[in-house]
Amino acid sequence: MTAPNDFAPITPDAIKHHWSLRLLPSWARPYGRLMRLERPVGWQLLLWPCVFSSLLASIALENSVQWLHLILFTLGAIIMRGAGCTLNDIADQDIDAKVGRTAERPIPSGEVSARNAAFFLVMLLAAGFLILITFNLFTIGVGIASLVLVGFYPFAKRVTNWPQAVLGLVFSWGALVGWAAQTQSLDPPMAALYLACVIWIIGYDTIYAFQDLEDDALAGVGSSAQALGNNAPPFIALCYALTVALIGYAMLAVGAGFTAFFGLGFAAAQMAWQVVTLDLNDKEGCLTRFKSNTFVGVLISAGLLLDVLF
Repeated sequence: MTAPNDFAPITPDAIKHHWSLRLLPSWARPYGRLMRLERPVGWQLLLWPCVFSSLLASIALENSVQWLHLILFTLGAIIMRGAGCTLNDIADQDIDAKVGRTAERPIPSGEVSARNAAFFLVMLLAAGFLILITFNLFTIGVGIASLVLVGFYPFAKRVTNWPQAVLGLVFSWGALVGWAAQTQSLDPPMAALYLACVIWIIGYDTIYAFQDLEDDALAGVGSSAQALGNNAPPFIALCYALTVALIGYAMLAVGAGFTAFFGLGFAAAQMAWQVVTLDLNDKEGCLTRFKSNTFVGVLISAGLLLDVLF
């Protein structure tokens, strides 16, 4: 099979003309796609729980913004999201070949062998570990503990219709890491934030799952979209309402000020727009609403950041 056009998006949610499709050497481009570099919304969504918790910790401790932490969290999110996608593609290579949206991924298309992908995965994990060990010992332990869930996630859809719940547990782990990096502890506000992020992720990934509803059923794998069907919109609305309530509680618990709640209010309005305008039969619309959750992260983070700065 020939390699995809350098400048064409590989999947509907890829950025056309992304730098990784243009500037990486030709031999490296399939590995960039294995990491989903051309689909940055994934690492952005992985990053937001880290940012929320780091800024909440700064408010609680009356610290300045930990800019170095935020830079390291960003690099870690890109690398570990790439590692997770690589592991997922190794585990799902047979399933991906049967699903239209994933058949062109590097492993099922033959651009990267499973063996080379496994070696690449080890390198990504090593890079992630090098970032992790720059933090305190408690944070290192918290970060390593996430690998159990990371390893299970690719197989969750084979045994349950709720792999989105497992994804929520994995993608929210940064809420624990960001707090631990400053406090060397896990306190009640972070339990609330972690749960909020888990529920938020279940909600937005349910929207995403409607793109693959038919293909997943044919491939014999589960999703919350299959479990919920037409009942998905009120379920997603409940998820988003609980997310806002729990994040609001975490803000109150650390003594956050007006700007933090102002940002949360705008984020709540954006989530409401997603639900009110959601059409489960419009795959492109589902993708747009899923991707807009990175804007939710921007709004909440902006409110918290202004609170820390001023």
